Amino acid sequence: MYGDQETVRRILTETGPTWAVVGLSDNPARAAYGVATTLQRFGKRVVPVHPRAETVHGEPGYATLADIPFPVDVVDVFVNSALAGEVADQAVAIGARAVWFQLGVLDEAAYARTLAAGLEMVMDRCPAIELAAPEYR
Repeated sequence: MYGDQETVRRILTETGPTWAVVGLSDNPARAAYGVATTLQRFGKRVVPVHPRAETVHGEPGYATLADIPFPVDVVDVFVNSALAGEVADQAVAIGARAVWFQLGVLDEAAYARTLAAGLEMVMDRCPAIELAAPEYR
């Protein structure tokens, strides 16, 4: 795992409420859908980012991070590891404050670049699992 417990805590509680979830579609069978539900339950605004730009959980979707017309605090990444580095670079470009690579999403070079750019980052962890801990209830 990449990102210590203090980094996880800061991202979940201090970084801000607007989370762009890259890979989120209106398919309830996908992990991103359930994680987005949990994030909303904990007060996060979930912004779907998917090529189809679908409305999910009442929020309009955007095809890319660059299409989002307002500031994003955290970019939560549900794409294949081969694509994740590009998403992390886009998160830096839009001025996000943190990047979260989901379980199984790994790119050590992107992790290093993102930290070097001054963003917080967690890799190979799930915010829904972290939010289940007693300190967040």
